[in-house]
Amino acid sequence: ALMTELKKLPGASRRSEALRVPDGDVAIYTDGACSGNPGPGGYGCVILHGDQRVELSAGFNLTTNNRMEILACIAGIEAFAEMGETRATLVTDSRYVVNAVTKGWAKKWRSRRWMRTDIEPAKNPDLWERMLDLLDANDVCFRWVKGHAGHADNERCDELAVAAAAGSDLPPDAGFRDDKPLTLF
Repeated sequence: ALMTELKKLPGASRRSEALRVPDGDVAIYTDGACSGNPGPGGYGCVILHGDQRVELSAGFNLTTNNRMEILACIAGIEAFAEMGETRATLVTDSRYVVNAVTKGWAKKWRSRRWMRTDIEPAKNPDLWERMLDLLDANDVCFRWVKGHAGHADNERCDELAVAAAAGSDLPPDAGFRDDKPLTLF
């Protein structure tokens, strides 16, 4: 699958280049939220395709903000894949997610058996494994947008994520245990 990096678009301002979604692409907007870190968390996702709009969200009783940022992307890409479309542009305000994908960090961590360095494990390997498998099978371009800067769909994702985190009887985040992310090895 093709993953493209952030690129300077001719004549585009820094703000508009992050928001550009090529004609024909499905637009996936995502955000994660956490009340405390760790604490109750949630994610929100808005998928736009033609005149269709799909909103997704879920919350968990103990997790981290980064886990929710990744899980929002996973939920969006899984829903996109079910649509049978061929290309998507995913817009997120998480530099962690954009950099891990576009700079190849996550692939490097996986190639090193989920180690960032010889002695430091990568965080969230369970979610990164899922994300990389989805990206291997789908054509998704990642774009960064500044959070809380007035972009309607990013703001809506934030609302969904915050509301999900504030829900009652939230299920556990299966990959998060004892204030430490689950490791695969």
